[in-house]
Order: sequence, then structure tokens, then C-alpha cells
Amino acid sequence: MTDPAAPRQFRDPSNPGAPLLPRSGWSRPPLHRWTFQHIREMTPTAQVWRGRGPVMPLPARPVDLGPVAFEAGGRAMTVDGFLEDSATDGFLVIHRGSVVYERYFNDMMPHDQHLSMSVAKSIVGILAGIVIGKGLIDPAAPITDYLPELGATAYRGASVQNVLDMTTGVVFDESYDTPGSHMMKLGYACGWRDQRPDGWPRTVWELILSLTEQDRPHGSLFRYRSIETDVLGFALERATGASLAVLLGRELWAPMGAEEDAYFTVDHGGAALADGGFCATLRDYGRFARLLLDGGRRGDRQIVPAGWIEETRNGRADLFQGIYREVLPDGAYHNQIWIEDGVRRAYLARGIYGQFIYVDPEASFAAVKLSTWPDVISAGRSIETLRAFRAIRRALGAD
Repeated sequence: MTDPAAPRQFRDPSNPGAPLLPRSGWSRPPLHRWTFQHIREMTPTAQVWRGRGPVMPLPARPVDLGPVAFEAGGRAMTVDGFLEDSATDGFLVIHRGSVVYERYFNDMMPHDQHLSMSVAKSIVGILAGIVIGKGLIDPAAPITDYLPELGATAYRGASVQNVLDMTTGVVFDESYDTPGSHMMKLGYACGWRDQRPDGWPRTVWELILSLTEQDRPHGSLFRYRSIETDVLGFALERATGASLAVLLGRELWAPMGAEEDAYFTVDHGGAALADGGFCATLRDYGRFARLLLDGGRRGDRQIVPAGWIEETRNGRADLFQGIYREVLPDGAYHNQIWIEDGVRRAYLARGIYGQFIYVDPEASFAAVKLSTWPDVISAGRSIETLRAFRAIRRALGAD
């Protein structure tokens, strides 16, 4: 693992003359051990207001889950060992409405917001369900009904549902390290890196408008592409007339009863990074999971349509191919959410560097893991995390 103390040389309050964090490297190891809890100090953000309403209670019923044993990758381990070895920043387990386990590492505190990376996609997907439930967007309609400018791109002919499921045929290179890839361009367009190469898009919207290649029919196959969530975010804004940050606060964060404000990173045009720029506290991610466990209802208010949650858990496994089956061999992807299998239908949000929200309504069980892995993506670490969640679920008698 990287030395967790290393990044602090750049932010030592007793030494303001120390070297500065690089503006084009803060989101990568080892600096991310510090920056993922300090995003507002690195890039512009937009507030997701929690409102003035009461906080959703999270009663505590502590259970010592540290000694729970499981096996992954041919290694025997315990939950305690797993958390120590996987660059954990925060870990929370909810069972039957109560927090049964809560741990913090790497100087993270309960009030600290942590970058969620692609967990943001699933949060935006749930927000889309709310907006669709209000009749403001028709998932069967062409995406160009809401974003007519996309008629000049490869999104012409794709439906909103294709975007929700990442089954458009639009060419988007998700590679993080290939020079000139779309994903590398997104890193500059979203404002996370400076010194943008000449000719590259200045904003996420400009990047979307540049996607003019199509390599297969829309709706024929799932292929993970972060830009699809950004397209969805712009459609939500256009349909509601509200910015994504304001919309999420109004329709989800405040009614859910979040304890703290959340925030999105924004690009040079002020647009929220829907695909990975959302930041919140560990407990508020837990409240989001608790809301889903409760079928989208809080008290007498149905915040997320119950039918949207139920339908989301029925993803099409036949569209789910290739490398995705290494982690979820019986899985699917639907409405910006990963489905573990077609039988139990537990579902999860996942983000690079080890961000997870796992929800199993039948077991009244949820778990949140915030991390700063040294790896951008690791199938082995993802499998290990899922096995830890399942072992904890068994230990709680929830299987």
C-alpha cells in the first residue's frame, strides 16, 4: 500500500512554503489518500443542500464483525484484516435499520465528505427514477427529445433507456491511460486536470457533442462508458430546468434526511460531473442505502418510486458480457446500477479506487466502503470486497 502520510507533505499547515499538490495529479495515488476527503480544496464544486428538515435516524446496534472470516483469492482473512489491507477510509454496515458496524481510517471523520467516483452514477440513476416517476422524462423516448443537439452525434436514434443502461452504440474509449482516449479528455473537460491540450474539449458538454462514431446498433450490448451518465445528467437538467446539484438536493438529499450537505465537482462551464464527482459523508451514503432498503420510502413520503427500484433489480443478463462477468458472473446492469445476480437480486454501486454501496433488501442488509486503493481498477479487490459483504451478511444471520 502507499504511505498514507505521504500526501501530507503538500498540505502542512505549519509549512505554507511546502510543495503544492499538482493540479493534474491530485486524483491519482498516492495523493488521493488525502484529496478524496478534500475535493473542495482541489477543484470547484456545487452544493447539494440537505435542507432544513429532520435527519434520518441511524440507530446503533453494535456487533463485533472484525473477526468474521472469509476466503478470497486463495487467502483466508478476517474483516479486520481486509479493512486494514484494502486502503479503507470508511466502512459502514446496516442491518434491520440499525448501524451494526462503523469504522474510520486514514484520518477520516464522520463529518468528512468523501469522493464517490462512479458510485455517483447510481445516485444519479436513482434521481432519474424520481424524475421519470413525476412524468418529466419518458425512458422510451429518444434522448434527442430532451437534448436535440445530440441529433448531430452518434446518440441520434438512442433512447433515454439506452443511456440509462449504457447500451447505446456510441464509441467512447473508457481507457484511463491510453493517450488521447475519450476518458483522458474527460479528465480535462471535467476540470480535474489543468494544461488542457490544444483542441481538446473545454467542457463535458463539448466532449459529448464530439462523439460522432457508432460501432453497433443502439440497445444491442452493455458497455461501460462514463459519459452516458453525463448525458443523462444533462437530460435531467433540461427536463426539470434545475441544475443537477439543486435537483438532487431538492428531490433526494433533503427529503431523505441527509445529515450533511453533499457536493458535486463542476467543470469549467459549471456543470456537475454526474459520472463521478459526487461527495458525501459515510453516514449519508448509509442513509441513501437505508432509503433503498426501505423501498424508497421515508415515513409517509415515497421519495423514490418503489416500482423503479423493483424494475431496476431486473437487469438483462444477456446484454452483460466480457470483463464484467469476472466480478459479477451472474450479474447485470440496469438504470445505472449493478445487479449481483438474477436470483437474489442484491444490487450495488461501484466506483474506481474502491468505492461501494451494496444493498440487499431481502436481507435488510447494506454495506458502504469508501477507499483509496492504489489501483484504479482491480477485479481481485472487487471480488474480495463482495465476499466480505457476503460473509458479514451470513454472520448477521441475514442469508
